[in-house]
Amino acid sequence: MTDTTDSLFALSERYYLPVYRPRRIVLDHGRGSRIWDRDGREYVDFGAGIAVNALGHAHPALVAALTEQAGKLWHTSNVFVSEPTLKLAQALVTASGFAERVFFCNSGAEANEAAIKLARKWATAKGRDPDRRVILSFRGSFHGRTLAAVTATAQPKYHEGFEPLPPGFRYSDFNDLAAAEAAMADGDVCAVLIEPVQGEGGVTPATPEFLAGLRALCDRHDALLVLDEIQCGMGRTGALFAWQGYGVTPDVVTLAKALGSGFPIGAMLVGDRAADAMQFGAHGTTFGGNPLAAAVATVALQELSSPALLANVDRQSRALRDGLAAIDAEFGLFSEIRGRGLMLGAQLREAHAGRASDILDRCIEQGLLLLQAGPDVLRFVPALNIGDADIAEGLARLRTALVQALGPAA
Repeated sequence: MTDTTDSLFALSERYYLPVYRPRRIVLDHGRGSRIWDRDGREYVDFGAGIAVNALGHAHPALVAALTEQAGKLWHTSNVFVSEPTLKLAQALVTASGFAERVFFCNSGAEANEAAIKLARKWATAKGRDPDRRVILSFRGSFHGRTLAAVTATAQPKYHEGFEPLPPGFRYSDFNDLAAAEAAMADGDVCAVLIEPVQGEGGVTPATPEFLAGLRALCDRHDALLVLDEIQCGMGRTGALFAWQGYGVTPDVVTLAKALGSGFPIGAMLVGDRAADAMQFGAHGTTFGGNPLAAAVATVALQELSSPALLANVDRQSRALRDGLAAIDAEFGLFSEIRGRGLMLGAQLREAHAGRASDILDRCIEQGLLLLQAGPDVLRFVPALNIGDADIAEGLARLRTALVQALGPAA
């Protein structure tokens, strides 16, 4: 008997730990910015696997890199090294312009966990007592689901039920430099952890003044500036690294998502201030720097660094903004369209508060994959190489979905 969509979806309800609420479709294959479910329905993909598939689906160069490496070597552990991983490390350090060393892992949460441990180890080497190794992060942030990373995530909804949380974390208001200065006044903060553009927190960019001010505060208080670029890095804002658009040099940058463009990999880049903080045995991972992941990520990095792709991010960002502005002019739906590059958030007006999930359901029905960032923000993070036709068709399907969800515009 042939499996149906309903019978396959029932497997998730039977066997998955029920921590997700996926849409009731079963995706089957994709190419570029289009994806098909197992029933043959086509979708324009404006979500890119939560900003992961930065080069779309089945990118030929990535498929070739994975296929070639799959026939050579899959895994070595950290007891040995392999050429793909070494070449990726060299390429990332060179591309960053600030880093001296890199640590590979498997996800963004692991990269942030490594950064937290590195900051504490660095502070320990400087003779700081345990109560003076505080990590400062910001309300609205999201840094991952491990216990330390979720504690750094300054959103109480992610903490509930997991107490007691690890000590040594402090929260301040995003884009409020005076509050950050007060939070660091005692000199007990060893690192500031921040997303240059908050993703789950509503697709909210840091202001240039705020990020520059944090750099100055870290210098004044001898703290590390750690930038979480898990979602906003690797070309998504129009520069290879989001911090490059701010003109602020970090001490540590964490990466994942688009780095593997669909293949799981994470990385922590470390500048000269803390490059020697972690010595033999201080940290590790079995699968980090896996040759398969490194081979794919090396090619992805080359593609994501290309001037043509970064120019496309800028051009399609303007096209998407213009399209959303036209939709707002028709429906009066958005109070703000914000973000950088192809990481945009459309904030719903108060009259439509809490409607994001319903709008996403209607988008599915019209053949559009879209995300939200909280109950009131539509999140747009398509592939960075998305073309004109896909942007136009996705916006058209969004408009049709809005008519279905909200009724015809007045």
